[in-house]
Amino acid sequence: MIIRLGYDIGFDVTGEVPITCVLGVHPSRRGDLLEPDELMVLPSVPVETFQDLFGNRCYRLVAPAGLLRLSNRTSIRDSGALDPREPDAREVPVGELPPEVLRFLLSSRYCEVDLLAQTASDLFGNLPHGWSRVEAVCAWVHQHVRFGYEFADATRTAMGVFTGRLGVCRDFQHLAITLCRALNIPARYVTGYLGDIGVPIGPDPMDFSAWFEAYLGDRWWTFDARHNRRRIGRVVMGVGLDATDVAITTSFGEARLIEFNVVTEEVRASVA
Repeated sequence: MIIRLGYDIGFDVTGEVPITCVLGVHPSRRGDLLEPDELMVLPSVPVETFQDLFGNRCYRLVAPAGLLRLSNRTSIRDSGALDPREPDAREVPVGELPPEVLRFLLSSRYCEVDLLAQTASDLFGNLPHGWSRVEAVCAWVHQHVRFGYEFADATRTAMGVFTGRLGVCRDFQHLAITLCRALNIPARYVTGYLGDIGVPIGPDPMDFSAWFEAYLGDRWWTFDARHNRRRIGRVVMGVGLDATDVAITTSFGEARLIEFNVVTEEVRASVA
């Protein structure tokens, strides 16, 4: 399967504003790219590419005053398979976890593990450990949180999602991540492309998506509390403790978003 990817993002910038971006396909998928995956900037300014502490491919630039456009179009080869599933994957005792995984047990900006520790224990503490317990967390969040783009709030944390019972895709993942961490299951936030491939096309404009990964057995596995179903065609852009680490753009000054378009769709072969 070939998936076409891209975005057009516009800002109205006041003064010179440094901006960092997590807009590139993650290094783990770069071998699947069929075309260059490079940030295009108008007006043209120097762009620095760097890798952050989580291994994400990032950009840095200084935007001049006025209109700024960030864009890209590329394509990637995908297996076309559903998210992998391994019901026998076990939870790894904390004392046996790889050192680099331990950070994903801790509280972070949007994931207050300490505040939801008792809740996680009450809801899931007596369930069998392993894959099925992470699935139970996803199912609970999916069933108890209401989705709506009108509920977007950049300051809402996992506790806010738990008490308010509403949010957008990142909120579903923050709550599920927090509950998993409270159960001593490492969990990390993921952002990327997820088109309507293999599912009915939704009525809302395409957007970047969020899901999460839990560490079970000896690797990270994909879970999605928002959709609570296996999907086709996820393309990772960034991973981190929570949405703070993989913000699509971070502006160190005033940059007002005025345009936002995302493309992620299967390329169908033409019929001769």
